[in-house]
Amino acid sequence: MTELPILIAGGGIGGLATACALARKGLRSVVVEQAQAFGEIGAGIQIGPNAFHCFDRLGVGDAAREKAVYIDALRLMDARTAEEITRIPLDQPFRDFYGNPYAVVHRADLHGVLLEECRRSDLVELRTEHRVAGYAQDGAAVTLHLAGRDPLKGALLVAAEGLRSPIRAQMLGDGEPRISGHTTYRSVIPTGQMPEDLRWNAATLWAGPKCHIVHYPLKGGKVYNLVVTYHRDLQEAISGRPVPREEVAQGFEHIHPRARQIIEHGDNWKLWVLCDRDPVSTWVDGRVVLLGDAAHPMLQYFAQGACMAMEDAVALAHCLDGAADRDTALARYQAMRTLRTARVQMNSRLIGEYIYHPADAQAAVRNHVMQGMSPQDWYRQLQWLYGSDGLEGQTCCRPGH
Repeated sequence: MTELPILIAGGGIGGLATACALARKGLRSVVVEQAQAFGEIGAGIQIGPNAFHCFDRLGVGDAAREKAVYIDALRLMDARTAEEITRIPLDQPFRDFYGNPYAVVHRADLHGVLLEECRRSDLVELRTEHRVAGYAQDGAAVTLHLAGRDPLKGALLVAAEGLRSPIRAQMLGDGEPRISGHTTYRSVIPTGQMPEDLRWNAATLWAGPKCHIVHYPLKGGKVYNLVVTYHRDLQEAISGRPVPREEVAQGFEHIHPRARQIIEHGDNWKLWVLCDRDPVSTWVDGRVVLLGDAAHPMLQYFAQGACMAMEDAVALAHCLDGAADRDTALARYQAMRTLRTARVQMNSRLIGEYIYHPADAQAAVRNHVMQGMSPQDWYRQLQWLYGSDGLEGQTCCRPGH
């Protein structure tokens, strides 16, 4: 397995994290990206303690921490009344419990940290304008077919090309992703454009009937990331389409003016229609393995898409490290990751329905239950998620918690 490189299809956060993780184990890789240059679209992402556990294992802990914005709390607001439902403080007790902080970061900044680490490594080769066309394999190697280019041979092939992975399509043949109909609009604005009374150093969620608004600071507090979501029941998968502010405002007439004003301050809104897939337990076909959104695309509501991809990368490298038997190593990776990621996928759907978007009696139950929870209750509730870096049998929070 060491004579040929490991091929990684996809140069996003998952693909680059995989290259970093493999290099830390002395394994050579070639990352192929279909775009003309390596880069990331989108804006802010939230990174829980489990992501920071991964940063350290990927060798980018210090660099990632320098790019992160350390917020004070996670705040849940009732979008109908503008009253706070609950907050989770992210201060020293939180960090002590999990061993790492919670933060937010611009997606491009995180991608850049991983890209720079790959460029520094002699074990990582980066190639652009390589479009995946399929794969073939035999007992000695896997061949990655590329549109308009000579094929590449590798010891293994890691599919990290996202929601519509051609490699997954060939492996599983499970068709198009599930379109949720939930429509998300994103904007990034200078802090000076943010309403002054809402310039909180927090990841804030305004939860309303069939809609929500999220905002938090980025770039050292110089800008705010705005994300608003509404159930428009669109059945077309749209990604990054520019839209006017008037379209964004539709569907938010029923929420409190204090929350609604955030939309009026946004600029250059772009539209995404959220998609995911049902969990699957098969991620491996011989020398080919799925990772990140190619394996387990999920809705945004747990803020764990990038975190799970980095956990996958750490786990895959861990399983391959020193492994003489490829089949056993990949089977171990699959077993280590499928249950955990399926739990996140399923919970992302559930909390979208019952935490982010409920109305009437369901919203009242949410408020009643969550108002009664202390910070320590939240720490224990989220231990399964934030207390792990995804490695089997390993936990990163304090012993006994």
